[in-house]
Amino acid sequence: MKRMLIFGIAGILATLLLSVPVLAAAQVYEAEDAVLSGNLYVEDSDSAADGSEHSGSCVTGFSEEGDSCTFTVTVAEDGFYDLNFVSASMGGYKENYVIVDGETLGTVTIEEESFSDSVLQRAYLTAGTHEITYSEYWGWVYLDRLEISASAALDTSIYDVSATLVNENATDNAKRLMSYLADNYGSSILSGQYSEDGQYGKEFTVVYRETGKYPAVLGLDFIEYSPSRAENGSTSNATDYAIQFWENGGIVTFCWHWNAPSKYLTGEWYNGFYVEGTNIDLAAIMNGEDEEGYQLLLEDIAAIAEQLQILQDAGVPVLWRPLHEASGGWFWWGASGAEAYKQLYILLYDQLTNVYGLNNLIWLWNGQDADWYPGDEYVDIIGEDIYPGEHVYTSQVDTYLQAVNYTSPAKMVVLSENGCVFDPDLAVRDGAMWGFWCTWGGEFVAKSMAIYAYNDTYTESEMLVKAYESDVVITLDELPDLTTYPIRNE
Repeated sequence: MKRMLIFGIAGILATLLLSVPVLAAAQVYEAEDAVLSGNLYVEDSDSAADGSEHSGSCVTGFSEEGDSCTFTVTVAEDGFYDLNFVSASMGGYKENYVIVDGETLGTVTIEEESFSDSVLQRAYLTAGTHEITYSEYWGWVYLDRLEISASAALDTSIYDVSATLVNENATDNAKRLMSYLADNYGSSILSGQYSEDGQYGKEFTVVYRETGKYPAVLGLDFIEYSPSRAENGSTSNATDYAIQFWENGGIVTFCWHWNAPSKYLTGEWYNGFYVEGTNIDLAAIMNGEDEEGYQLLLEDIAAIAEQLQILQDAGVPVLWRPLHEASGGWFWWGASGAEAYKQLYILLYDQLTNVYGLNNLIWLWNGQDADWYPGDEYVDIIGEDIYPGEHVYTSQVDTYLQAVNYTSPAKMVVLSENGCVFDPDLAVRDGAMWGFWCTWGGEFVAKSMAIYAYNDTYTESEMLVKAYESDVVITLDELPDLTTYPIRNE
């Protein structure tokens, strides 16, 4: 029944995306006239930021949770609006929340130390009065004003993505899976869930009990196959779970919390993927200063290649998401900056593709910053990870569009990790047609101290059910036979 509705939904989507409100000029609201909470105070422009030009005063003091500036705004008609928080950083990259009428829409970023635009795109506002709040997340900014302007019509050609994989030797099953994903992109969204024990693990069982359906995508992690963890007795059945789920008609995605080689572990061995648990210098490894480290990384890659080979032999295509969240800086592969990271990503691609002949991989890049993008020739799909808080069901369209704009022409964009499950109705309305979502495991869906009990801390049961029953959301039972799906010829 859901599939019969897709063309009607696509038509509705196109109509919604092409309609924009009429707004002759930006509406401007000064921060010093807004309601200030917490530690905020008004500061004279002369001392705010050297060389900056703005209206005369600004608001600062964003240093603790609860510090916020709330604007009361009025718009004349329903529609999508861009919210531009003209601001300046107090030193380096900063990111803060945007909340509309009590609902978190996303974050805006600023790096410049002179007053610059910091825009959240496509906030949907109904005609009338609204409260728009700029709230501390990282803080440490000068906020001058809020400018509201009508959003440009969304170009729906962003959903017309190629199904051709970057690896010209890709297996037929990998091509079939990518063809299916590309064919459905823009009209439907696949459901997904991380579960370290596979389809019949705690998370999948809880989702099934709440909704009566299994997710279409199973998320797994190669973490325990890292040699430095295996040396300490870690074992994993993730490869077996992936084969089982594929044979049951599902789609598999893998990340790899790469535990650094034992030589570089400085704390508990099981924290070896975090910066604070290692003393690995990736830049020194990639520029040839640490030759031993380079060989150790190759040995680690070989260990994961062995598992991927087992999957290839079993006919399993993998949505492969290595070196994730690099730009955040909390994992060792991102600690030496973008250039060293990109060199490692390309090395990993070359080793797995050209040395080990692993052609079952669909390369899902998840660096989360345009400056960290390794190049179109190494990326099939772009992923973003978003943890917006508790009971936040907004579509996160601003982050979606940022990811769309990493490349031209656009590649498919997916929500490769999430805490809350978004409201699919809002995703359709906003045009944030994520290829799939994949909720992280543990507390984000299941209670830790109870057997197969749902945890509604992040997503309430009613919203989970709504998402899994949505006409635009695909669940396991609705997937076609991906071993015979037609390969798109382009």
